[in-house]
Amino acid sequence: MAYTSTAPNLSFPFKQPSPLPLSDHHHIRRHTLRFTTTAASSSPLHHSNDPNKNKPQIPPPSAAPAAAIVDTTTTTTSRFADDQPRKGADVLIEALEREGVRHVFAYPGGASLEIHQALTRSKLIKNTLPRHEQGGVFAAEGYARSSGRVGVCIATSGPGATNLVSGLADAMLDSVPLVAITGQVPRRMIGTDAFQETPIVEVTKSITKHNYLVTDVDEIPRIVREAFYIASTGRPGPVLIDIPKDVQQQLAVPNWTRTVNLPGYTARLPKSPETSQLEQIVRLIYQSKKPILYVGGGSLNSSEELRRFVDLTGIPVASTIMGLGSFPCDHDLSLQMLGMHGTMYANYAIDNADLLLAFGVRFDDRVTGKVETFASRATIVHIDIDSAEIGKNKQPHVAMCADLKPALQGLNSIMEKKGSQFNLDFTPWREEVADQKQRFPLKYKTFGDMIPPQHAIQLLDEMTQGNAIVSTGVGQHQMWSAQYYKYKNPRQWLTSAGLGAMGFGLPAAVGAAVANPGRTVVDIDGDGSFMMNVQELATIRVENLPVKIMVLNNQHLGMVVQWEDRFYKANRAHTFLGNPANEEEIFPNMLQFAEACGIPAARVTKLGDLEGEMKKMLESEGPYLLDVIVPHQEHVLPMIPSGGGFKDAINEGDGRSLY
Repeated sequence: MAYTSTAPNLSFPFKQPSPLPLSDHHHIRRHTLRFTTTAASSSPLHHSNDPNKNKPQIPPPSAAPAAAIVDTTTTTTSRFADDQPRKGADVLIEALEREGVRHVFAYPGGASLEIHQALTRSKLIKNTLPRHEQGGVFAAEGYARSSGRVGVCIATSGPGATNLVSGLADAMLDSVPLVAITGQVPRRMIGTDAFQETPIVEVTKSITKHNYLVTDVDEIPRIVREAFYIASTGRPGPVLIDIPKDVQQQLAVPNWTRTVNLPGYTARLPKSPETSQLEQIVRLIYQSKKPILYVGGGSLNSSEELRRFVDLTGIPVASTIMGLGSFPCDHDLSLQMLGMHGTMYANYAIDNADLLLAFGVRFDDRVTGKVETFASRATIVHIDIDSAEIGKNKQPHVAMCADLKPALQGLNSIMEKKGSQFNLDFTPWREEVADQKQRFPLKYKTFGDMIPPQHAIQLLDEMTQGNAIVSTGVGQHQMWSAQYYKYKNPRQWLTSAGLGAMGFGLPAAVGAAVANPGRTVVDIDGDGSFMMNVQELATIRVENLPVKIMVLNNQHLGMVVQWEDRFYKANRAHTFLGNPANEEEIFPNMLQFAEACGIPAARVTKLGDLEGEMKKMLESEGPYLLDVIVPHQEHVLPMIPSGGGFKDAINEGDGRSLY
């Protein structure tokens, strides 16, 4: 039987019964969810109409992945005849195939054994076996974040399912399209405290966009199709499908013709932007003297339109940690990251702007600091796909609930039609901001032969020409990676931003390498974060994934140490990760972790040796670990203390001084 993978049919020809309707009990968390459209071709970039200022053109993103949508091009052949009964597990795997899934990250167990048996019968789906379920869900996230496609992970019931919780919460906060499938005890045993029973649907309600408990094998095709549709439309997010073992074993003849019928959900998806609102925004731009763009993760699928918008207006761009790469960090108009550890010039521009264009952002506390002082001089325009985010933390003057891509297309179209009438000149403002760049650049000190961690990342950026896919753990190394690596395109930068989950970097690199064969993938990690999922070295070796791992090893929980230095008189409270009996020893030995998994590794302790060792790492054909020993006294600067404002920014000092 031949079939073609297609996007869900939204014609809604009939109403169908559902054992788990999208009701108040099983509802979708956010009122409005991010809706993505396929990338449309745009006209060539050109200079704006400002005759007095020759602004550089912005190159389009190179090989930027498409938006997170269901694969619509796959044609395959079913293993079964049309009327041939098959197990529910086989129905599940074929349903995944029909959604265009070709890679999953699945760890087996008793309640998911049938699913894994069915996976061995699939000719299309390859399982990358993680060594821990958390590694599996983070790898699925890395796959989704770097490709724009829906990531899929599978785990067994009980502890297997609960090991997915951090990844689901992470995907929810960072709007990552994910489908997590868990095995469950047989239906008759649910609620009896059976062996390895956990009510994972109840556990994950508040950290998933939607979830399902499958009680009827005939519902599997519909549920899988709905799960992928919900995960990838509106504001993307994770969806969980919990399947009891007896449902996996039931025989059924699947009905593949049923369509997605979610009128309550689709009614809440944002509508097309209204021309009158877009024209109002254009008028505000024309009237402003000091406009600034504040862009976030919602701009990742709109990078081309964003670059065109900046080309037309000449407005400087500040990015959240999630938005890095949507606008090239090495462009003259890029102010790089704003917020707690953002650049001084980005935060200066926000503080002094008279118009804040907040596109695809949620005014997170790590960006705003003291909300009352954030952009206090500016008229605020907020465009976001999620209506729940508009006005939640900061009240805008103009609000638009819309997909950013068509909104930017509309704004660009209006400005292009105006032609010479739309004559913007923000030269004085750009010069003012450029002066701040000159006066307060990102900087660090060197101390003899010791390796500044900032320098290691800067060198990596130079040696990869800013083209690597970079994943990180969480902590100081994460912030330095955001500051010193100049991302050129969206989906190059993979990090746990909202949740801040240590241990994210290594498995996320696994997923990125699976999704992007041939690309350079580097996990920049801290020793603390690296050890939290160090077991995934085995996955990397067995799959022969060419992941490069650069551990910035300072023997401490660096970010917590920084806070101890600044606010707790340097009192160390369990932040030393080495061996207290021998503090001079590098402990544990990261090279032995690599050796145990057959991965080449080296350690570098002197600044003069770093470039040669990094070159060796990057030129190696397979995986490689480079243990870079760095001083623990370094601080991530600038730093705006929690709850502070721009005027409270710290830009000097480190752990070598007392405060």
